[in-house]
Amino acid sequence: MQHIWIITGPAGCGKTTVAKGLARELGLPYIEGDDYHSKSNKEKMASNIPLTDADRWDWLIQLREEAMKSLTANNAPAGVVVTCSALKHKYRDVIRVAAYGHPSVQIHFIYLRADESVLLQRVKQRKGHYMKSDMVHSQFEMLEEPDAEWDALSVDCTASPAEVERRVIAVVHNKLAEYK
Repeated sequence: MQHIWIITGPAGCGKTTVAKGLARELGLPYIEGDDYHSKSNKEKMASNIPLTDADRWDWLIQLREEAMKSLTANNAPAGVVVTCSALKHKYRDVIRVAAYGHPSVQIHFIYLRADESVLLQRVKQRKGHYMKSDMVHSQFEMLEEPDAEWDALSVDCTASPAEVERRVIAVVHNKLAEYK
C-alpha cells in the first residue's frame, strides 16, 4: 500500500511546515505545491487577484501526476507528502483521480483548520512570499471544508507549529495503523 498525504488548507495554515515534518517523520519524498504554480498564477496572487477554477486545473493535474511519478520511481517509496490548498471539493476530486486504476494507492487529505483571523495574522507576518494577506479572505470565501469527505482528516492548526506537526504525525500514524 502506498499513500499520498495531501496537506491542505488556506494560506497561513502551516502546510509547508507540517508537510516537511511529516515527510521527515515517515521518510517520504515531499512535493511543495507552490513550486508548481505557473508564473502567471503567482503573479496574479502577488497582485491580490484570486485564482479561478481555470487557473487551477493544470496546477492540480500536474501535482497529481508528480505525486504518482514519485510513487513509481526507483525504490518506490511507501508514499509521498504533497502541499496543496485544495480548497474546493472538486479540486480534491482532481487529486483523487490518481488512485483510479491503482488499488494499492490511498489518498488522504489532512485539512489544517483555523479561523480566518488567525491565518490572516500569520500571513501578515510572512516575509518574501508571493501570497499576500488580502488573499486569505478570498480563499475563505471559496473554501469548502472537507468535513464529510471519507478520505479527509481535520487537524486544528491554531497551536504552535511544533504542536500542529505533532498532532498531524499522530493522526497519520493512527491512520496507517488501520492498514496493518
